[in-house]
Amino acid sequence: MNANAAPTPGRKPAARWLRSELPQLVLMLLLFAAARDSFANHYYVPSGSMEHTLEVGDRVAVDMRAYGMRLPFTDVRLLATGKPARGDVAIFDSPEDGERLIKRVVAVAGDEVDLSDGHLSINGVAMQALDQADMELFEQHRARLNLAHGGGPELHGVTVPAGQVLMLGDARGNSHDGRYFGFVPASGLYGRAVAVYYRRGEGFGWKKL
Repeated sequence: MNANAAPTPGRKPAARWLRSELPQLVLMLLLFAAARDSFANHYYVPSGSMEHTLEVGDRVAVDMRAYGMRLPFTDVRLLATGKPARGDVAIFDSPEDGERLIKRVVAVAGDEVDLSDGHLSINGVAMQALDQADMELFEQHRARLNLAHGGGPELHGVTVPAGQVLMLGDARGNSHDGRYFGFVPASGLYGRAVAVYYRRGEGFGWKKL
């Protein structure tokens, strides 16, 4: 090999570019991941526990700022930005095994809950729509229930403790929810599901929840 041969064109400029640009690329990826973790995210629905509101395979957009700002990549809450409301569809970790779940907030602190044949009453007021047996009406949300598997375990005269919420699935007879694992800390809700942006057989869209 000729010791005086010129270096292979393109190798050194590419290495210089990599050394100069790599830190910026890494920083951009970290900022993107932090924003995704703290501001907006998505959730894949793995089961039918929220039918008919959510279907298996749905992709759901999640507002991670709805209940609080967290330090990226941690569970440390930096700022409270809102409180869960009845009817919200929210993301949280199961108190049983830490599995990430999606269910509906049906009752908040101080609420007295009755659940009979899958139908809710909160503080003595039935949530069922007068003209639709499978529809429940909350302040800002409508829940279309799936009672094909029955209503599941019932609740009578249960009061939600301070700082807690009760999470139930809309498929009342096919949902492992707060009737099994108990209440969930309101501060433990990661975010509020805002819309289905992809559904099998329908493709991309924006179906608000």
